[in-house]
Formats: sequence, C-alpha cells, structure tokens
Amino acid sequence: MIVVKIGGKLLTKGLAPTLLTDIKKILEKDRLAIVHGGGDEVTRTAERLGKPQKFISSPSGIRSRYTDEETVKIYTMVMAGKMNKEMVALLLSHGIPALGLSGIDAALMRATRKKRLIIIDERKRKKIIEGGFTGKITQINKGVIQLLMDNGYVPVVSAVALGEDYELLNVDSDRAAAQIAGALKADKIIFLTDVQSVLIDGKPVGKLSTAEAEKLRPKMGRGMDKKVLASLEAIQMGVKEAAIAPGFVENPITKAISHETGTVITHE
Repeated sequence: MIVVKIGGKLLTKGLAPTLLTDIKKILEKDRLAIVHGGGDEVTRTAERLGKPQKFISSPSGIRSRYTDEETVKIYTMVMAGKMNKEMVALLLSHGIPALGLSGIDAALMRATRKKRLIIIDERKRKKIIEGGFTGKITQINKGVIQLLMDNGYVPVVSAVALGEDYELLNVDSDRAAAQIAGALKADKIIFLTDVQSVLIDGKPVGKLSTAEAEKLRPKMGRGMDKKVLASLEAIQMGVKEAAIAPGFVENPITKAISHETGTVITHE
C-alpha cells in the first residue's frame, strides 16, 4: 500500500499526464491513497475575498497559516471543494476510480484544537497567541479508507479535520498524509513536490536515515522541513520508507519507488 501526497503547487501548475498514467500502472499491482495540498490557492482565494492571510513561525522554525474562524471557512471551501473536486474529476477523466473526501467525512480525521500557539514574532521573541482554528490530528478513521480501497477506489483526501466540538480545523496536509500512512501501516509514503529533492547546503541528497534527517532538518528550507518532519512521523508510526520526490518528471511515483529520483528516508 502506498500513500501519495501531491503538493498544491503541482495541482496549480497542472498535473503531468505521465503522473496519471503512472497512477494507473501502480494500481495494477498495489493499492493507493492520495492526499493533496492547496495552500497557495487558499491564499489567493482568501485575498480575492478581502481576507489577507497571516503566516506565523514556531520556535522550531515551522511556518504555518494563522487560521481564524473566517479563514477556516475559506480553507474548507477551497481544499474540500475546488481543489479536491478538480483533482477527482481529472483522475476520473483518465479512468482512475477516484473518490474525494475530506477529513470531515465519516470523521476521517479527528483533531484537537490548539488553544494557544507559541510563535516567534518580528523581533525574534517568543510570543503566545490564541490558537484559532488550527488542529493537531489525534485519530484517523482508517476503516473508511480501507473500505474504499477494498472496493477498488482511490481515496483523494483534503486536509480538513473535525475537532472535538465538531468544528472545522485546518491541519497540515503533509502531516495529514503521514498520519494516514501511519494508521494504514503503508509500505511507502511519497511526497510529490515541485523541487528535485532535499537540498543540504545547496546540494541534493539521495538518501537519509531518520537520525540524519532529524539532525539536518534545521538546515532545510521553509516548506521542506515540514515534509521531512512528516516523513519522520510516518516512519515512527510504522511506514517502512518515505520519499520526497519531484512530481513533474516522467512516471514520478515509479521513479520515487525505485529511488531514481528524490530523497529517500529510512530507519537505516
């Protein structure tokens, strides 16, 4: 079983036909679940609606969207609506039996709402702010995904979670993919991105152990650090291997699986 996270920038630019044919090829011998991003489209839509977006950084350097009540509604509209359904329609047009859902559907993803957030402000000082509508995933209803895959469907999941009080919550799509892969005990998780691989000091890295990835993560660029963190979380939950690989090359999933492209992270 493979979980594939498709980055929002790949979706915005348009998925390469070879990715779609590659998915069909993978499905001939394996099961597949997809999680997609779409943060840039959320930002564009929010700004068109007159809601400028605010981004914050944690003490560890992780950058994320500050999600107030109005923003989480826009986030849900774009992620569970536009991005999810456009992707499902594209997959169906290529004969792939896709079924779109969010973490809200059948309580697929439950999360705890973060009451307070510790951030680093413009003066590089720690600051505590109200948590808004951002969540930490606590539970995956893996039975829903297994049911769909057992019946021949490809689940396509958007990263909106259901809070303890049944509120909508923004959760990071990379880490949502990791949680889903971990719950399913997937063989592999593949993060398809718009870059070639993990770069350290400007040089591509083909393979990292979990210990090396943890040590080097602070040196990685903004955005890549979250993918590496998600990879480490997935492996910790029992996924055998994580790959961060380009989604714009020919047969990107197959090449990531065979270690022809990207960066592979394993225990050893």
